[in-house]
Amino acid sequence: MATEMLILFAAVFAINLLPAFGPPTWSVIVFFGLTSNLPLPVLVVTAALASSSGRFLLAHGFRLLAGRVSDKTKRSLAAARAAFERQRHHGLMALVFFAVSPLPSAQQFAAVGLAGVRILPFILAFFAGRLVSYSFYAITAKIADRYTSLGDVFRESLTSPWGIAIQLVLLAGLVAMVKIDWTRLFGPAPEHAEEHAKEEEGKGEG
Repeated sequence: MATEMLILFAAVFAINLLPAFGPPTWSVIVFFGLTSNLPLPVLVVTAALASSSGRFLLAHGFRLLAGRVSDKTKRSLAAARAAFERQRHHGLMALVFFAVSPLPSAQQFAAVGLAGVRILPFILAFFAGRLVSYSFYAITAKIADRYTSLGDVFRESLTSPWGIAIQLVLLAGLVAMVKIDWTRLFGPAPEHAEEHAKEEEGKGEG
């Protein structure tokens, strides 16, 4: 059983490290539900821990990437983060969305990392949501015997037109997030307010 747990954890962890176009985690849950001897609670908790760990590192990777962008982009992302944090109900809605959303979560965690928003609350919401969804997939795996192999499941998920379209739209949204000047929309983040005021003053004198 320990070997199966390690294989499951490694597979789910690797998939959730991918920023886009990875096979869906549910396909791994179905496969292990059909072929392994793992008890349902072990299967679900192991997969949820692995997916949450992968998304946590993915978000941190994009946070490191945000440190390499231009100063203007850094100030813009900081403005977006400050605006998000000022609206507490937005944060609660985002946490609920992370818990129950059926959409691919890779780009969502990439956005969280880029914006510099606290990652842990989103990870906890994601973990809680995956405990529920993975339980559903594991329980219903017994009726999924129409899939002849894990390769068939992956192939269908990767070549689905709707799946590809959703991934492309989310990637476009991620690019737009970096390109938009959020400072103009929300004003500067508190840590950049003085710097922004000096820049505006300089423009006025010019």
